[in-house]
Amino acid sequence: MKTIDRRDVLKGLAAGTTAVAFGSPAFAQSGGKVVVGTWGGDYARLLTKNIEEPLLKPKGIEILQDQAADSPRRAKMVAERRLPRGTTDIQGLSSANMFEMNEAGVVEQLDYAKIPNAKNLMPTMKYPYGIGQIYSGKVVVYNPKLINPAPTSFKDAFDPKHGNKIGIIDIQYLYVIMAASMAATGGASMIDFEGAKKVLLEAKQAGARVYPTNEAFAQALKTEEIGIGVMWKARAVQWQNAGIACESAAPSEGIPLYISGFSIPKNAPNKENAYLYMNAMLEKSAQEAFAVDMGYNGTVTGLTVAPDLQKRIGFTAEEEKRLKDLDYGYLAKNDAAMKEWWDKVFKA
Repeated sequence: MKTIDRRDVLKGLAAGTTAVAFGSPAFAQSGGKVVVGTWGGDYARLLTKNIEEPLLKPKGIEILQDQAADSPRRAKMVAERRLPRGTTDIQGLSSANMFEMNEAGVVEQLDYAKIPNAKNLMPTMKYPYGIGQIYSGKVVVYNPKLINPAPTSFKDAFDPKHGNKIGIIDIQYLYVIMAASMAATGGASMIDFEGAKKVLLEAKQAGARVYPTNEAFAQALKTEEIGIGVMWKARAVQWQNAGIACESAAPSEGIPLYISGFSIPKNAPNKENAYLYMNAMLEKSAQEAFAVDMGYNGTVTGLTVAPDLQKRIGFTAEEEKRLKDLDYGYLAKNDAAMKEWWDKVFKA
C-alpha cells in the first residue's frame, strides 16, 4: 500500500495556470458522433449538463451514452477487443479500473498532443492510458440523529452494533472491501481480503442492507432506513446540498483516494471525437461545475472554487496526509475473485 504524498496530489494547484481554450485550432473540426460508456444516475446527468451540452453539441457532435455499472462495461471491452471496431469511443472508469483495462491490453496509449487542456492536468492524474477527471476520498457517511457518538473510523462504519442501519453499496464493492480491510487492520493494509471478509460478514449477519447504486443508498439515508456507511466525501456534499441529513468523517485508518477518469478503447470507431471529449472534460468551466454540482475536486490547475465550497469538498492539511493511493496491481489481479465472493455473499 502506497501513501500518496499530499504535495503530489495538490501539486500545481497554486500555479494558477490558465486553461487552454477549447476552441483552439487543433479542435477546429466538428461533427460526427461519440459513444460514451458511463455510470448512470447523477454522474451521467452532469456529464450532459457540464460537458456535452455546453461544449460538444455546439460543435455539431452527437453524444450517445452507454450507461451501465463499470463491471459489465469492462467485460464488454474485453469481449470486443478482437473486433476491428468496438461499440464505444470513450469509457468512464476509476483509476483502478483504467489500470486493469490497460493490463488487459484494451485501451489506447494516449496521444497527449490531441488533448491541449492536459497541459494543466495535475501530474498524479495523468496516465499513459487515461486521464483523471475528478477526485475525492472514501469517508464514513452518517446521520448524526441515528448514529451517536459520531464515527471516526471505518471500523465504526461496519460495527455490528449498528445492525440494519448499516448501508452497503453494491456497485462500490471494490472500495467497500478496501475500507473493510483497513477496518480489519487498523489502516495497515487496504488489501487484506481475508480480514475484509470477516468484517463484512459480521456486518451482514448484524443486518446490514445492500443497495444497488449510490442513488439508492442516498434515498435510504434520506428516509432514515440506514444511518451509516462508506462513501466518497464528494457525494456526502452533494447529498447535503439536496437536504439529506448526513455528515462525513475522515477515517482514522486512512482515506483511500478515488480518481474517476476516462480511457479510450483501442478499437474505438470515433477516436478523434473521443479526444475532443477528453479535452472538454478538462475545460475550466466543466471542472468548476463538477465541484459545485457534485462536490468533487478538479484535476487541473487554475480553477476558481469558492473558499467555503473548497473547505467542504477538500481535506484539511492533517487529512491530506492520510490520503492513500491504491495498489492497482493487486486490485487488477484479484478483482474477479473479490467480485465472485461479493456476489455470492451479498447477491445470493
